[in-house]
This record gives sequence, C-alpha cells and structure tokens, in this order.
Amino acid sequence: MGKTAEILKIGIPIMLGQACVVILGFADNIMIGWYGVNDLAASSFVNGLVNLFIFTELGFANGMTPLIGSQFGVRDTAGIGRTLKNSICINGIIAFAGLALMAVIYVFLDRFGQEPWLLPLIRPYYAVVAVSTLFAMGFNTLKQFTDGICRPVVAMSLLMGGNILNIIGNWVLIYGKAGFPELGLLGAGISTLASRILIFIIFLLYIMKAPKLREYAMAFRTAAYSGRDVRKLFNLGYPLALQTGMETSTFTISAVMVGWIGATALAAHQITLTISQICFLMMMGLASSVSILVSNAYGRGDMKGVGQYASRGYFLILGTSVLFCMLIFLLRDGIIGLFTDDAEVRAAVLSLLFVLFSYQFGDGLQLCFCNALRGIQDVKPIMLMAFISYYLIAIPAAYWLGFKADLGTVGVWLGFPIGLTIAGIFYFVRFRVQLRRNGPKRA
Repeated sequence: MGKTAEILKIGIPIMLGQACVVILGFADNIMIGWYGVNDLAASSFVNGLVNLFIFTELGFANGMTPLIGSQFGVRDTAGIGRTLKNSICINGIIAFAGLALMAVIYVFLDRFGQEPWLLPLIRPYYAVVAVSTLFAMGFNTLKQFTDGICRPVVAMSLLMGGNILNIIGNWVLIYGKAGFPELGLLGAGISTLASRILIFIIFLLYIMKAPKLREYAMAFRTAAYSGRDVRKLFNLGYPLALQTGMETSTFTISAVMVGWIGATALAAHQITLTISQICFLMMMGLASSVSILVSNAYGRGDMKGVGQYASRGYFLILGTSVLFCMLIFLLRDGIIGLFTDDAEVRAAVLSLLFVLFSYQFGDGLQLCFCNALRGIQDVKPIMLMAFISYYLIAIPAAYWLGFKADLGTVGVWLGFPIGLTIAGIFYFVRFRVQLRRNGPKRA
C-alpha cells in the first residue's frame, strides 16, 4: 500500500469523526442562533473560553500518540497498555486542574468587557459546559489510544452516536419539546454534558470488553503505574498543550476583542468560526493520520518513510482545504442562512469568509508539520515557535488592525493568517532540519 493510501486509510475515519464534531458545532450554533442573537453571542464568548481549556488539555493528551504509535510499530502490546494506564492517570489530573481554573474564571466573568445583558446567559451555560470538559478529556485520551493502534473507526462511530444524541437533546431542551422546559442556551449546555458523559462511558466499556482489543485490555489491567512513564508522558504532553493553548487562545482573545465591538460582531465571529471548523477539522483528521504513521515509521527507524508521510500528508491537507473552501464559497448564502436571518450579521459573516479562505495555506502547513514533529517526539521547540507566532505577532497584529487601523472585526481576523503562516514555516523548517540530522543515524 502506498504512503498516500495509508494516510487516507487512517485519515478518512478520523476526518469522518471530525466531521461529527463539525456537525455538532453546526447543530449547536444553528439551534442557538435561531433561538436568539444574544444567545449566539453568549455561546461564542463561552465557547471561546472553554475551548481554550479543552484544546489545551487535548493537546496534552496528544503526547501519548507518538508513544502509542512507536510501540504499535514494533508490536509492544505491554508498553501500549502501560502507556494507556499512565496516560489516564496524568490526563485525569490535568482535566481536574483545568476545571479548577475554570471555576476561578467563573467568578470574574463580568470583567471581560462583554455586554452586561449577556451575563445571565453566559454564567449558567459556562458552568455546565466547563464540567463537560472532564468527559471530553477522558474521551480524547481513549481516542489517542485507538487511533494510535490504527483503529480510528471506533472513535468515529462513537462521535456519530454522540452527535445524534446531542442534536436530539438540543431540540428537546433549547425549545422545550416533548414535555421538557424551554431552557434556551442552558439547554444546549446540558445536552452537550449528557452526550459527552455517555460516549465516554461507552468508549471505556468497549475498550475493556471488545474481543478485538482483549490483548490491550489485559495489558492495561496488568500494567503498573510508573513515575518514569508519567514523566515521559508529561515531557511529551506539556509542550503540545502549551502550543495548542497558545494557538487556541489566539482565537479566544480575538473573541474577547470582537466582543468589545458589539453583540452583532460577536455573533458573526461565532458563525464564521463554526464554518471555519469544516476546513480545520478535516485538515486535522489528515494531520492526525500523518502523526500516527510518522510515529509508526519512527519507531521502526524508517526516516525515509517519516519524510514521505509528512510531505504527502501536506499536499493531501492542502487539497482538502481548497476543496472545502470552494464549496463554502459556492454555498455561502445557504450556509450563512442556516444560522441567522439577521441582515447585519449575514453581511459581517460574508466579509469574514474571505479572511478565512486566506489562512488555509498557513493553517495546513502548521497542522501538518506540528503533527509530524509530534510523531518523531520533537515537541519542545514548538513552544517557543508558537509563542513568537501567536503572542508576539498574531495577537498584536489583530489588535492593531482591528482597532488602531479601524478595520473592526475583519482587522481582528487578519491576525490569523499572519500567525498561522509564520508558525507553519517555523514547524516546517524544524522538521526538515530534524529529518536531515536523524536520517543517517536511524535509516
């Protein structure tokens, strides 16, 4: 099987799983948007904050993928079971620490400069969605395991089922159907929490009981907790968490800045960000398959294969992104109309779509080569690269363009293509340097 076919074999199920996340985001925002513009603006602010924690924590959990992948490459079942057990331990600690920080932020939600009338909507929704991050983190930890042993269909299937449950829950709880009270935005949060709890429990039971995974379940049960393994996972996880956190916080800070402009701008920001997830999560699915296959090849000492997976993966990612951007452009009126009939919001979204299209090259570059670096376990340098790209360049550029150059929401969004492209160039250069340096020793 060729390298491109291998990437697609693993990447397509991951992409389909990511598509479920896109559908979930679309369903939430469409249902919330039709319930009210203020509800949509409040959800934009909350999701920006909570996603900062979720993606940072998920970035930390991703540290187990190169270990699982390299162990799977040499069929080290005992090592995989040990890695999974210690990952659950440390990721659980990280998830509860994140929840504690979110509890502190809850007290200061009125200090973020948002419209005062949004706070009664923001507070209860924030509290419920924050609790759901515990189960999102648990699910992703298990997903890294099944993806790492090249079984991405498992997580994909569960995400599909969870989506159906969440959409039904939204319909029932947002609008007050089937005898339930009309809870609006809070109903969407409760539905998210319930679906995340259920799919996590089902996922855990499947791993422990499925005949095809029996050898891994036994290895998990018999594995001992190891301080050495926990330290190794931490050293791989925290740079990825910081990189992901800095990237995600760029979008979070942008949501706060857009909130200074007004509720209409914030609603447009949320709609465009939801649409952008189509491109991002599809690319992320392919980038994850690159990371898995790179780690498999790296575990076998096949540095030529490492380079081939990364380069072919990038062209697949870029092609996928271009395809989705074309579809979004052609269907733009219908897609925007799914979220709102407010003429002012629709016009603002349309202007932001062109900025969204402009940063796909940089986003694909940084996604692919960050994941390739993850696959070869070279993760510490990306912290500095991310700090420079996002905090020293992207965020100041977004503020200056948005408020000093008086470009408003479009100016804030222009910080994204700048930061993402610079990060992508950094990661690409680092990967090529490491490939040349390690090739002769490991080939």
